[in-house]
Amino acid sequence: MKKIWIAACVYAALGLFAGLLYRTLTHSMDVIPKTQLATLHTHLLSLGMIVMLVVLALDAVFHISNTRAFKGFFHGYNTGLALTAGVMLWQGIVQLGGHKAGAAAAGIAGLGHIAITVGIVFLLVSLAGPVRELAASRES
Repeated sequence: MKKIWIAACVYAALGLFAGLLYRTLTHSMDVIPKTQLATLHTHLLSLGMIVMLVVLALDAVFHISNTRAFKGFFHGYNTGLALTAGVMLWQGIVQLGGHKAGAAAAGIAGLGHIAITVGIVFLLVSLAGPVRELAASRES
């Protein structure tokens, strides 16, 4: 549970910093260009902090954090989100200069999204047993 809480706190700090970075960079340029930096802050707060807080609540109820499937979720999801957020930061900074990040950025972001998807599947697998047990206990 402690690792989930720490992850939520890290994502909160990164999300808030990303919002500050976006605001500072665009304000200093005296223009608000449409870049990936504009959405990085909300991605980190929602996909990072909020998802980790929901998972923390699920772990408090179902005690899933010690399962192998949960470990797959935690590492896969966080790796995928780190890749995706890193590419968003990279693209945003490149876009501030009026350029495009290129095909490599899209490929790396795609790998990040695949890792997030695999992580979500592992989370659902880790919840399957406890949810089945809860449903069976309520039926009897």
